[in-house]
Order: sequence, then C-alpha cells, then structure tokens
Amino acid sequence: MSHPNRDKDGNPLIQRYTPNERSNHWITAICFILLAVSGLAMFHPAMAWMAMFLGGGQWTRILHPFIGLVMFVSFAVLVLRFWHHNHIDAADKQWMKQMGDVLNNREDKLPKIGMYNAGQKMLFFVLIASMCGLLLSGIVIWRAYFAFYFPIEIVRLAALLHAFSAFVLICSIVVHIYAAFWVKGSIGAMIRGTVTYGWARKHHPRWFEEVVRKNRD
Repeated sequence: MSHPNRDKDGNPLIQRYTPNERSNHWITAICFILLAVSGLAMFHPAMAWMAMFLGGGQWTRILHPFIGLVMFVSFAVLVLRFWHHNHIDAADKQWMKQMGDVLNNREDKLPKIGMYNAGQKMLFFVLIASMCGLLLSGIVIWRAYFAFYFPIEIVRLAALLHAFSAFVLICSIVVHIYAAFWVKGSIGAMIRGTVTYGWARKHHPRWFEEVVRKNRD
C-alpha cells in the first residue's frame, strides 16, 4: 500500500491542487460540456440531435442559460483562486520569445516557470474575456426574462457576440485539453491533486522551489 505522500512507485508527491480547487474546476468543466452540446444544438439544424443530452429541444432552451450562470459563477471562483498565479512577468516574456524551445520540449533552456507558464496565463485571460462576452450577450438574448428590454438590433448583435465568444471558448478549451495530454501528468494533477517532485522540477521549477521552501519553513 502506497504512502499518502508518495506514488505507487514510492516517489514523493507534492500537492498542486486542493480538493476544493479540483471540485471547482470539474464543476466548470461539466457545465462547459453541457453548454457546448446544447449551444451547438441551437446553433445549427445539423447539430440539433445534440439536444437529446438535455432532454430535447424545449428543455435545452430552458436549461442552457441557467447552466450558463452556474458555469460563470464557478469560473469566477476559479479566477479568484488563481488570479495571483497568472500575472505576466519577465520570465513569461522570455518564455514567449523561446517558442521554438517550448515546442521542442527543450525545457532546460527556458527560464524558470512558476505555477503556470506564459501560454497558460494567456489562455487564462482569453477564457475570462470569452466568459464575460458570453454572460453579457447571453443576458441580452435570454428571451424569457431580458430580451424584450432591448431593441432588436441590440439583440441581433448580442447573438453574434454570443456565437463568437462561444467559438473562442470552445477553441480555447480544445487547446487546454490538448496541452493537458501533451504534458504528461497534468491530468493526474487535476484528478488526484498531486504531482511528483520530478514533474514539478521539470515543468514548473520556480513554483517547485517556492513550495519546497515554504514546506521547510
């Protein structure tokens, strides 16, 4: 039986995400999946079959905006949790200049990375922008409660903004998932909450040093 602070091979583990942070992430992720399939079902007739995931067309139209509110609130909590880890610094600017080393996994040549690298930080802010765009436009086109307060021209523009923001969000999440598979161990970190010392030292050395220093103190 493995020690709680070690993996099955006996390697020491370091906590990357708390249970609350992981729950927060997966609530947001589940809401995103439900919203993506229901949104696509309403976007084009060729994808109308996806409405079955929320119980048919009528339930899809009813539930979609409410699930959207849950996702926005859950995501807002994530933003508050991780905002202080996503400030762009000098190391991030240098990381972006060495994109060739990044793509070729030459991490030994890159500046020391903290909790997140520059790519993850840029994705963080793209997600914030698209989420805000979805919320604001979604309220305007929510026919049952708000759409009748706005001129038809504004509703039409909001519908376009909603579709554009959704497109950006879906593409961003595809990149997010691809990166999680690309860097082995990332998905395990969000499921179990821990990573090995070797993983942390290799991919996020500055964060690793900060955590080890804090544990010693």
